[in-house]
Amino acid sequence: MSSERIQGTVADGFESVREEFAAVAADEGGDYAAQLVAHVDGERVVDLWTGPGITGDSLTGVFSSTKGAAHLVVALLVQDGVLDLDERVAHYWPEFGAAGKSGITLRELLAHRAGLVGADDGFTADELADDRVIAERLAPQRPYWRPGTAFGYHALVIGALTGEVVRRVTGRSIQEHYEERVRKPFELDFYLGLPEELEPRFLTTQPMQPTPEQLAELEANATGPNSITGIAFARNHPEAPELWELPNIKVVRRLSPASVGGVASARGLAGMYAATISGPEPLLRPETRAEFAQIHSAGDDLATRNRNAFGLGFAIVSDNYPVLGQGAFGHSGAAGSQAFADPRSGLAYGYNRRRFAFPGGAAPENVRLVRAVHAAATA
Repeated sequence: MSSERIQGTVADGFESVREEFAAVAADEGGDYAAQLVAHVDGERVVDLWTGPGITGDSLTGVFSSTKGAAHLVVALLVQDGVLDLDERVAHYWPEFGAAGKSGITLRELLAHRAGLVGADDGFTADELADDRVIAERLAPQRPYWRPGTAFGYHALVIGALTGEVVRRVTGRSIQEHYEERVRKPFELDFYLGLPEELEPRFLTTQPMQPTPEQLAELEANATGPNSITGIAFARNHPEAPELWELPNIKVVRRLSPASVGGVASARGLAGMYAATISGPEPLLRPETRAEFAQIHSAGDDLATRNRNAFGLGFAIVSDNYPVLGQGAFGHSGAAGSQAFADPRSGLAYGYNRRRFAFPGGAAPENVRLVRAVHAAATA
């Protein structure tokens, strides 16, 4: 694919990013549709898109990139002194203390160390859409490992758990706080609860199309529905949806579970992270960013069965992209989205794609795109 097929603009000095995006599109081929946006010191310097049916204004489900928005709210409430990271979750939410969970702190919960990755009986699509239902189901659940001894990605439930803490303390949901304090003031195309009038801009997620070799790899690494991985990704319920289908279910878009239900463009993803580090009054103070971006869990993840690194609610993105500075924070999403802030370079990055990427999680092409954007930003 030639660079002429790439739509949008880049600032002077970022032409190499357009070229790299065109090279990615050529390698992906087929119906590859994606968006790439970057800000440096608050200025949008990359705004590109390519592929059938997609524009810079298109919205797609961003899966776990939603966790970045949800936990930005938690960071703001900690910054305000409303929440204490080292307070026990059961102090805020007494029912949570059942079944050996009374000592778990908010810090441990945010670091994916609570062992509460799912429920013994799993969840239906309607249950996964509703954070209140998830929280009610998990309050009496026994953890799948002794809290604090290991970590595992709470893929579909972390936002419901932290969201219930927020609701108990403030009387309002994470989604309501996000709309008022983050999305609306910065006019972000990143929604926790997609308004009905924006439904025409939404593009459904398309399923993965693995090659025969990739399919063999997926099958060789398959885990059982009642394994920790199966429970963490809700495969232990006969009516659970496929992961890729979640944003295509209207109730998920409407209620926007804080773990996976966000809908955004790459402009919205990058714009949110730019707001955390740029401008005369960034959303997060340096000490708050440092606390939430400090490594709290790293190594073998019991839920994903691969290496992961987490701060508090955010992923340690420099673990995947070593060109980034210490203290970079963000989150990826299952279909391939990636978004983060790198305070040391002033870079905020957002990438979004429509078709679910192999093997799930941050799409592999982000390695190339992040490197190109960072090189141009720091040249």
